[in-house]
Amino acid sequence: MTRPKIYIDGEAGTTGLEIRKRLERRGDIEIISIAAEKRKDPNERKKLLNACDLAILCLPDDASREAVSLIENTSVRVLDASTAHRTAVGWTYGFPEFLPDQTEKIRAAKRVSNPGCYPTGAIAMIRPLVDSGIIPASCGITVTAISGYSGGGKELIALCEKNDASDRAAAYCLYGLDQHHKHLDEMRVHGGLTRDPIFLPSYSNAFYRGMLVTIALRLNDLNDTKTDAATLHKILSSRYEGQHYVHVEPLQGKLEKGYVLTPLAQNNTNNLQLRVFSNEEKATVILTACLDNLGKGASGAAVQNAEIMLGLG
Repeated sequence: MTRPKIYIDGEAGTTGLEIRKRLERRGDIEIISIAAEKRKDPNERKKLLNACDLAILCLPDDASREAVSLIENTSVRVLDASTAHRTAVGWTYGFPEFLPDQTEKIRAAKRVSNPGCYPTGAIAMIRPLVDSGIIPASCGITVTAISGYSGGGKELIALCEKNDASDRAAAYCLYGLDQHHKHLDEMRVHGGLTRDPIFLPSYSNAFYRGMLVTIALRLNDLNDTKTDAATLHKILSSRYEGQHYVHVEPLQGKLEKGYVLTPLAQNNTNNLQLRVFSNEEKATVILTACLDNLGKGASGAAVQNAEIMLGLG
């Protein structure tokens, strides 16, 4: 049996290296690579893009669009890890678990966009509640999140790993305050919302990988003001029941003293761990999503999608 050929365009970047590392463990695929001295040769790149069964793009947005334009072989399928096509017409969103039939859509698709790390956590919590009618599509949702510094790419990694502490990135950095973050469209469209959420991302130089995404809700703001935390928990649990990578933990009510939640809990996995915390007295609910920003937030998700697209899952 012929092994499917995969070409990773941009395999020298953070996401590309991680994807290659994960795929190299398999014996049922063939990875084809561009020679180091030909990485800037457009003809060689075009040749490989048209010689594979699946092209995985780990490139800046404009370069991803260019790569797609170079593909003339109609049998080549594309998985784009950039933000270029995440809300584009004709592209299938590569989050297999977020809708009941999404895995089959990915399996049949010629063009799949890999989700962003922050949106994976946010959409996993928002979309089932919007679909159920509990959260109004027009709800003013605020999403807060913290990521390991690897999510910022090579420049941020270098800044966070400087030997001189006085010149190193701070232990905690909040950014995206102008509310023009590139993930906002993705959260709105695939979250089923009619307006952008307020998004407050941050990173720390204290850890390389790991992510925690949080949404706070007041129960009185929901469509059904009699909704309780148990109902929200049941909706999420039902949506992801039986899923291998997405897990909803038991409802968290009164917490033990000193309880903490770490963004590192799912590191080096492809898992997405969801939790619902409640305070009945104050009628508030906190939803959290924990994932590895390089796992389910990037490379792990890409490998999962590649397996589905090639029938190797």
